[in-house]
Amino acid sequence: MTAARHDDLPAPTALRIRLGAQLRRLRQQRNVSREAAGWEIRSSESKISRMELGRVPFKERDVADLLTLYGVGEPERSALLSLARQASAPGWWQHYADLVPPWFVSYLGLEQVASLIRTYDLQFVPGLLQTADYARAVQRLLHTDASSAEIGRRIELGQGRQQVLRNSDPPMLWAVLDEAVLRRQIGGPEVMREQMLALIEASERPNVRLQIVSFRGGRFAAAGFPFAILRFAEPELPDLVYVEQLTGALYLDKPGDVEQYTVTMERACVEAGALEHTVGILREVLHETAR
Repeated sequence: MTAARHDDLPAPTALRIRLGAQLRRLRQQRNVSREAAGWEIRSSESKISRMELGRVPFKERDVADLLTLYGVGEPERSALLSLARQASAPGWWQHYADLVPPWFVSYLGLEQVASLIRTYDLQFVPGLLQTADYARAVQRLLHTDASSAEIGRRIELGQGRQQVLRNSDPPMLWAVLDEAVLRRQIGGPEVMREQMLALIEASERPNVRLQIVSFRGGRFAAAGFPFAILRFAEPELPDLVYVEQLTGALYLDKPGDVEQYTVTMERACVEAGALEHTVGILREVLHETAR
């Protein structure tokens, strides 16, 4: 099976963020309110806000109408309309949109353009660090009625996600795992052995930080559920908290919400073993798995 392939080029989400930032700049320069801009494109103030944050696809007609409202002439107008067309192109992950819910498709786009990804997990190894065999075992647990072909496509999607960590300018991944993640036998001893070796290799990469909250020293379970905090290089885009649930997901970007989850993440990092102890913990689990 071949992992999903995609070039190290700006993702549509990144282009939307870039275009949204430029539209915001133009609107503010002209002292146009979001409400007035929304009226111009037969929509709402909240739609303009989402466009300026790069959270929604752009219709070329809407962008053209906004540029007219803002008095943008050539050649800037043509350049921004071209950017709008590029930003509307589907990302590589859209090929798998039939397999995953819409809220996760949105997360995939944001994950591809984040500069820092912080995750806390209690049940499974984070998707960005899963081996193919471990991922297959997880998918079979979660999708008991799925065909082998569907499971194969889900693995391709997962392996495609991991390419972002190997790009020329990869994000920093800072993952905190409960020790239960390492002890839970997903797929059997051999699968877990390969996964432990993969985590050891990953923890030695310059853009990956991995900490383990051990049974012996950890007194803290961060809110009892996994979550991720994404940070972006674009100053216009605020930090974002992603919390996945059974039938949906929460995207939180209000400063108070983000601060609360950030404090929770920091507490998890304090409770976890130091970064330099991670490989030792993983090797201990690996040794016990091999028995």
